[in-house]
Amino acid sequence: MQALNLPAGHGWRWLAGGYAVFRRNPAILSLLLLAYWLFLALVGSVPLLGSLVSYLAMPTLSLVLMNACRALDRGLAVTPQSLASGIRPQAAVLVALGGLYLCGTLSILGITSLVDGGELFRLMFLGGKPPEEGIEDSAFFVATQLAMLLVVPLVMAFWFAPMLAAWHRLGVGKALFFSFFACLRNWRPFLAYGVSLLLWCGIIPALAMGLLGLFLGSGLAAALVMVPLILVLAPTLVASFYVSYRDVFVDTPATFEARVDDEDDGGHA
Repeated sequence: MQALNLPAGHGWRWLAGGYAVFRRNPAILSLLLLAYWLFLALVGSVPLLGSLVSYLAMPTLSLVLMNACRALDRGLAVTPQSLASGIRPQAAVLVALGGLYLCGTLSILGITSLVDGGELFRLMFLGGKPPEEGIEDSAFFVATQLAMLLVVPLVMAFWFAPMLAAWHRLGVGKALFFSFFACLRNWRPFLAYGVSLLLWCGIIPALAMGLLGLFLGSGLAAALVMVPLILVLAPTLVASFYVSYRDVFVDTPATFEARVDDEDDGGHA
């Protein structure tokens, strides 16, 4: 395993690469993503405890989606065995990653609570509502911006961590370490990737909705834009996470195939 230092141009191609993976089997990836959302929605409906379970399960659930993307990318069938690849031997590590992500999130919200009196925390974990003054409320707005800034290093540490833990059998510390510094080393393509996400998932849909709204009305325009956004862009975005891993980390085919064979043998034992 080796983390490459890629030029910025690679980041522009990650979303396109995600779409290429999605096109191999749109139905399976969309259904898996829908199941992921439904699980989080159902569990998250329980205040506090639901958020705790969601955070602990998130690395494992994310890995299931990444396993599907890896299988599609390699032209393999998406089976229960391939979806569960790497989970059993690294289950404790994946749960620990979820716990640490929860601790990191709580630490960030603890800092923002000094600014907004805990409004953002209540919104995220207790099912609270935004301040009556709205997002423009100065304290809540500052807390939100501060949280967005503080969450960047946390996301960097966890971006590749579930895949590194499951596919390369790394422990918690090493998975977080290599993920963080792989992102730091490739800040240019990640910056380009962020700009492309803003363009395709934010600016272009907003412009399309505005133009269609002039002719069809705001309600119908929103439906015409949001439905393809959910059905196509959402699974494409998920697949682009895998593409970023595939580009940054070098793993020889022989090593990969040997690892898959070992996992399959273990799964049939």
